[in-house]
Amino acid sequence: MATKRNAIGVLMGVELILTAATLNFVAFSRYTPLGIDGQVMALFVIVLAAAEAAVALAITLNFYNNHLTIDVDRADELKG
Repeated sequence: MATKRNAIGVLMGVELILTAATLNFVAFSRYTPLGIDGQVMALFVIVLAAAEAAVALAITLNFYNNHLTIDVDRADELKG
């Protein structure tokens, strides 16, 4: 699995990391006086994750339409 990398797996990993950060924000908001600081940050992370997923899906679909694969190793021509 480590040698077969595709864009969907990479995007799923990023979403899992953002979800873990959101869960930590909500859990640690218990220790603030009002208890809403972590929840507000979690809301920002959720909005950021939704925007990131939309942009990443558009890039992935465009790459698939051009190359007929979603292999991350073939994306070397995208470097600026």
